[in-house]
Amino acid sequence: MIVGALIDAGVPLESIRAALGSLAIDREAVRVERVQRAGIGATKFHVRGEDAGNEHHHHTHGGVATEAHAHRTLTQIYALIDGSRLSPAGKDRAKALFARLGEVEGAIHGTAADKVHLHEVGSLDSIVDIVSAVHALEVIGAGRIVASPLNVGSGTIRSSHGLYPIPAPATVRLLEGLPVYSGTQRAEMVTPTGALLISEYATEFGAIPSMKIGQVGYGAGARNFEDAPNVLRVLIGESDAAVSSHTVTVIEAEIDDMNPQLFGVVMDKLLAQGALDVFYTPIQMKKNRPGTLLSVIATPSTREALTSTIFRETTTIGVRYRDMTRECLDRESQTVDTPFGQIRFKVARRGVDVLNAAPEFDDCVRVANATGRSVKEIQAAATKAWLDIRRQ
Repeated sequence: MIVGALIDAGVPLESIRAALGSLAIDREAVRVERVQRAGIGATKFHVRGEDAGNEHHHHTHGGVATEAHAHRTLTQIYALIDGSRLSPAGKDRAKALFARLGEVEGAIHGTAADKVHLHEVGSLDSIVDIVSAVHALEVIGAGRIVASPLNVGSGTIRSSHGLYPIPAPATVRLLEGLPVYSGTQRAEMVTPTGALLISEYATEFGAIPSMKIGQVGYGAGARNFEDAPNVLRVLIGESDAAVSSHTVTVIEAEIDDMNPQLFGVVMDKLLAQGALDVFYTPIQMKKNRPGTLLSVIATPSTREALTSTIFRETTTIGVRYRDMTRECLDRESQTVDTPFGQIRFKVARRGVDVLNAAPEFDDCVRVANATGRSVKEIQAAATKAWLDIRRQ
């Protein structure tokens, strides 16, 4: 689906065929087909692996026919990758992907990575999938890759080791630390191959970042669900250079029975743990009781630790959270000379435009105390000094 979406967005199929080198048995080893998925036109990327004509030795894995008995070691897979025509950097990337997969499989089965025999993901068509994706992403040349939270699906899947719950053990390991959810589809929505590629290439997870969209591509899955299009969408474009945006997690908890003295302690502990911001809002709760809404803005990676602190340090019995995109102005600190002493000045820009500027309040208080002047007089002097510099 990843390769299909990238082809749909403009990566030439012939470029992928050329990059496969000896991995492509013949010209039709890889091909594309236009299909409909719940009303969405998409590109289906087909791979024909070895023994493709022997249906008795196949089972389906993520919609692609794979050889049930293809057990390859990492050394054998590296040799196949060396036979491709990927760029040197692309070959290194593809090998690193399989090395990580070997580590994951080894951890699951209690075997050293170099002794692992990869099953479904070691099949030729899965190797072609990964090599094709590496090349297509190299063609795109994106400097930043953002992914949405991943729908892993639900139910069970049969592999060479037996019947497993979805997501499969390797998929779970590969997605550790990443945002996932289980949708309504009773199917495997993220395969180990997909989990490997997304987890290695995506540097951020969350909402669509601020960007100017240039190309859109839809890659089709094998199944056609009635309630939702089984497609993977790729948006390619230029980031808005005027806006610094990133994904943050907003954590909220309602509190109505806590000693007010504890609120300051909670805020200090959350900020010390890495929260980007913490604030309280008066609210009216059930039974018309006054309460307080605790809001914490944090990076997604700190959500679990901050949630534990909220449960431990407050009387709330539940929290909720959501991922959002935060846009920030570029900030810098400048020092200005005033008749009373030096004051740091906070300056916020969007591109080359200065949109906000203010003297550092703590500096103003310090200088006011040292000179016997009022804080507002020091603020005015600092602002004048900064404006004088701007006019020069």
